Amino acid sequence: MRSQENSGTLLEMPVGKPLSSLSNEELRQVHARASQRHQSYVKAGRRLDMTRGKPSAEQLALSQPMLALPGENDWRSEDGLDCRNYGGPLTGLAEARRLLAPLAQVAPDQVLVGGNASLAVMHDCLAFALLHGVPGGDAPWSRQEDVAFLCPSPGYDRHFGLCEGLGVRMIPVALTGQGPDMDQVERLVASDPAIKGMWCVPKYSNPTGETYSAETVERLAAMPTAAADFRLFWDNAYGVHDLTETSAALPSILERAAAHGRADRPFVFASTSKMTFAGAGLALFAGSAVNLRWLTLCLARRTIGPDKLNQLRHVRWLRDFDGLLALMARHRQLLAPKFALVREILARDLDGLGIATWTDPKGGYFISLDVMDGCAQRTVAIAAEAGLTLVPAGQTFPYGQDPNDRNIRLAPSFPGLEDLRVITECVANSTILAATDALLRQRGL
Repeated sequence: MRSQENSGTLLEMPVGKPLSSLSNEELRQVHARASQRHQSYVKAGRRLDMTRGKPSAEQLALSQPMLALPGENDWRSEDGLDCRNYGGPLTGLAEARRLLAPLAQVAPDQVLVGGNASLAVMHDCLAFALLHGVPGGDAPWSRQEDVAFLCPSPGYDRHFGLCEGLGVRMIPVALTGQGPDMDQVERLVASDPAIKGMWCVPKYSNPTGETYSAETVERLAAMPTAAADFRLFWDNAYGVHDLTETSAALPSILERAAAHGRADRPFVFASTSKMTFAGAGLALFAGSAVNLRWLTLCLARRTIGPDKLNQLRHVRWLRDFDGLLALMARHRQLLAPKFALVREILARDLDGLGIATWTDPKGGYFISLDVMDGCAQRTVAIAAEAGLTLVPAGQTFPYGQDPNDRNIRLAPSFPGLEDLRVITECVANSTILAATDALLRQRGL
């Protein structure tokens, strides 16, 4: 059902007519209609939130049977370990490593299964590198006067938060639709030994939804770097989060790096946080034998071991990788209609106006909306007046600074369909209002 305040054609103007081409009077009329619609949202007094890409309650319910697992009398691993007690390898249960290894496109002996959050493992790896250094280096990173990471942008704000919190300088890198601009990346890493790493979300990137091409993966694996201990922080967070029945192809970065004699370059991360329970999933690290040994030794100083009962719970519930994929197919049935609805409304209300573009992701959790340059912060502020909380404009860039002030991340997963309809219509109207404000100012009106 259409929300009452948005019934009818949004702008009642010819399709495909850019706002910049309108006469002054036409532009004023569009602005007045958008303002009137905005006031109707304000008066409705709703409070809606689209800040994070959280699973919905319906998605979480898919794994509800896990709460009864592994069961009162089921607490031993396949090798007889008592999972209720201390002990066992820091790399995790053998059956859990086997279950999750396909997420990292590696053999189980290259996997470490840790706690509930891959972000925590990424933090540990970055902190350990700063404190102790990594294999191939001659000193802890923190002993350098300057440590920098390349940050494909727009990107994942929590990656950027880790760097900012630990004092790592961030260098934005443009995205191309096939991954980062590799000419820019190769030039930077070859010339600057301060660049020790690079964040990568290689499949269904957050927020653009793009998947790195085979050529991009190959160049990342092979490129010379001025820092001998350079690392790719390869966060394959959405590796099985497809929105269609066809999964995007992504070559194995560990395989390709090893083929170029750079086996230690990738640190690979993933988790089940958006598969089972977001607050109680399993995280993994995958890498070369050298990197795995390094991380295990570092972790031995921090923890006695991971939650083995939770690992056993996941193994009992998912059983194997085919079971995991079957669960993700059920997630897709819940998510795909939401993404379709957002795309439908954005196309209906914004197509042809020349003030916004948006992505059409085939997987992941986000739609990336680019509004008119200089209008993202204003769009988010207008939406907030109407009771809608969006991720702060600029947060998808290092230091929260979008140089063009145009990117807004939309997260369709959590709201119900009717709320999502209202949210998206409000976003579209806020985009129009911000754009007409800007165009009227440009004309001195």
